[in-house]
Amino acid sequence: MKQTRTQQNGNEHTDVQATNSRPRRRDITRRTRRISATLTAFTGVVAGAIALTAPAGADPLMVNPIPGLNGITGLPALSGPAQPVSQMTGLMSANRTQDSNVLGTDLGIMWDNGAGEVLTAFGDTAGLGFPNLLQGSVWAWKSNVLFRSSDTGLSDGMDFTTTPRDASGSAKELLPSPKIPGVEISKIPTAGIADGNVQVMSIMSVREWGPAGHWTTNWSQLAFSADNGENWALAPETSRPNEGGNANFQMNAFLSDGGFVYVYGTPSGRGGMVHVARVPKGKMSDMGAYEYWDGGAWIRGNPDVAKPVTDEGVGELSVQYNSYLGQYVMMTTDSFNNVILRRSPNPIGPWGPAEVQVFAHELPTAYGAYMHPWSTGPDLYFMTTQHTNYNALLLRTSLG
Repeated sequence: MKQTRTQQNGNEHTDVQATNSRPRRRDITRRTRRISATLTAFTGVVAGAIALTAPAGADPLMVNPIPGLNGITGLPALSGPAQPVSQMTGLMSANRTQDSNVLGTDLGIMWDNGAGEVLTAFGDTAGLGFPNLLQGSVWAWKSNVLFRSSDTGLSDGMDFTTTPRDASGSAKELLPSPKIPGVEISKIPTAGIADGNVQVMSIMSVREWGPAGHWTTNWSQLAFSADNGENWALAPETSRPNEGGNANFQMNAFLSDGGFVYVYGTPSGRGGMVHVARVPKGKMSDMGAYEYWDGGAWIRGNPDVAKPVTDEGVGELSVQYNSYLGQYVMMTTDSFNNVILRRSPNPIGPWGPAEVQVFAHELPTAYGAYMHPWSTGPDLYFMTTQHTNYNALLLRTSLG
């Protein structure tokens, strides 16, 4: 069976036939096998400590990614349009991310690197090592990691092939954070895109965690990589402090279309309205080149004029063009924690009514909805996080 993927270049959407044959390569070295052996030896000890902690809240540090002990023993049973395909990370994943010392992680922001791979950025990550006890975590904790894939057959999951590694062989923290509550507790990716030969991520600096779905950021900022995501550098000139109109662009999603990169911004936390900016490709680091949609026109250089383009608040989101529909698709979670999809004839809206893909009562701890960039046909694949399992799931929904 074949499926169609679409590569988007400006306004051109080129359909490419992709087979379901899948490379089964694993980037496993002697160092990663040592990580696996350490995991076997110490999982019981760490799991015992986790069993004594309180249930997970908004703070991602108090998580339990150990299958069985967290009440999760397989994929969730869902009755909505979206169905689970595979667990992408953790001990129940065919990717064996524990060999890279990734036992638990969240998000899963995917983008085409422009060279035949999909890069996937994850957020706060739990592994083995020296625990961050001062921050309330029994895990060795990284704020961000990344995996690469060239898998074109998603019907049975997505294979990861490589990951940037540190000296120990673990998936490395791309952008370190001091992890000091009230100063900066984490640096978390919220969007990614290839701009020419450079990879770009939007990063939020989290100052502190609040109640479920609430947190406060210091700023959002762009980070750039010239070596396919191996090494990253923040660009301070792109910083958006959490104040004024920039407060509406603390968490972002990127869309490449028509010579522009569109930026869909929300305030920190979940429940904020979506605002839109755009910038010519190749000028993402030039903050004066950004235009903001004020509800009727594009206004350059003034984020204060941006008006919401949605009629209700959202959680973490992604936006892309779907060639099967001939429309733009936005995926996110709503105020009831359902995973939803909206459609629009153009990048700024109007966005149609919410179409529930995953019901909150069946996956009550779900957040994030990040579409696979090659998934632009009638079967739409996306990644969401199951917090009770603290790992990312790949799901499929039919647009037919």
